Amino acid sequence: MSGGPFDGKAVITGAGKSQVGRRLGRTGLDLTIEAVTRAIADAGLSVDDIDGIASYPGPGVPDLGFSGATITEVRNALGLRSRWYLSSTETAGQIGPAIEACMAVTLGLANHVVVYRSVWESTAQAGAGRASVLFGGGAVSGHLEYTGPFGALSAANWLSMPAQRYMHDFGLTREQLAAIPLNARANAGLNPDAIYRDPLTLDDYLNARMISEPLCLFDCDVPCDGATAVIISRRDAAAGLPHHPLTVESVGTGMFERATWDQRVDVTTMAAHDVAATLWEHTTLRASDVDLAQLYDGFSFLTVMWLEALGFAEHGKVGPFIEGGERIALNGPLPLNTSGGQLSGGRLHGMGFLHEACVQLWGEGGERQAPNSPEVAVVGVGGGPVGGAMLLSTR
Repeated sequence: MSGGPFDGKAVITGAGKSQVGRRLGRTGLDLTIEAVTRAIADAGLSVDDIDGIASYPGPGVPDLGFSGATITEVRNALGLRSRWYLSSTETAGQIGPAIEACMAVTLGLANHVVVYRSVWESTAQAGAGRASVLFGGGAVSGHLEYTGPFGALSAANWLSMPAQRYMHDFGLTREQLAAIPLNARANAGLNPDAIYRDPLTLDDYLNARMISEPLCLFDCDVPCDGATAVIISRRDAAAGLPHHPLTVESVGTGMFERATWDQRVDVTTMAAHDVAATLWEHTTLRASDVDLAQLYDGFSFLTVMWLEALGFAEHGKVGPFIEGGERIALNGPLPLNTSGGQLSGGRLHGMGFLHEACVQLWGEGGERQAPNSPEVAVVGVGGGPVGGAMLLSTR
């Protein structure tokens, strides 16, 4: 244990997940309560032991299904007495609240914090179509004032531009990029909770319809309904609990440039690069010490960004690193997105990666358990101008 920013005081003691599926017809609050109570039980705690709660994104989100339940709704439903609570979108990616919960327990503001993320996007789309970025009478704001007039209203559009530039500058091919979704599908085939489990071939990938060149259908994640939760505890409050506590060795929270998809000094980098730089500043561990990686794949190219940002491959050389998929396979030196990620497992929007890292480090992955007896895992969440990372160990 390296000490790190929390001096070993912040640990993860439990993890839980709700039913995950397409168009389940369940409310976001129902799914959230299921995940939260499972996480509490997994930690060997009772609801009365939970004195903190945190979530992303909080209330006021216009997109249907993007937020399953606010912390106020969850607190009221469970009768929580919270000494500390938080929800926000302006934080270090979707796991920003988990990082801030680590700060809370380290400072003694709480002993056990439940952190969750819930969505019901698939059911919301079935009922009313996907929520449009055009709302408020068709008005747009922020960067959409500049991209909207050209029809670039989706993150697939915004991401395709830096992806094309990266391919042009560094020679990344679609065949190499295919390793990300093909690996995800192979792992999803071993995960009974995954949305898509049928085999996926390179020909299937290359012949799929293009969404926003160079991103095809299989480069895009799968909207679903589901919730995940973890319990972040103060180490001295975790004595006697059933799980060996997972130490939060370090976190990445950096943002060095403007929050933008297309205006960075180097447009072949993203917020992930700033996040990774701060992650490694606070620990003596390095990328070579990492046994498995759970890296955001809202689109496959975002995983490319995380792999190089975290130092698994040099800048511009991710293509050769992932080519063929052997290095990132379940039985490879760096098992990647072992649950199937969001490309095949379902878009649990970030927190699913933290949940899966815990499952793997506790050796509870079942058929998809990484065979390399992982002791150190890195989680990188977010894309474009948003990002956060956590480094966990069993030490």
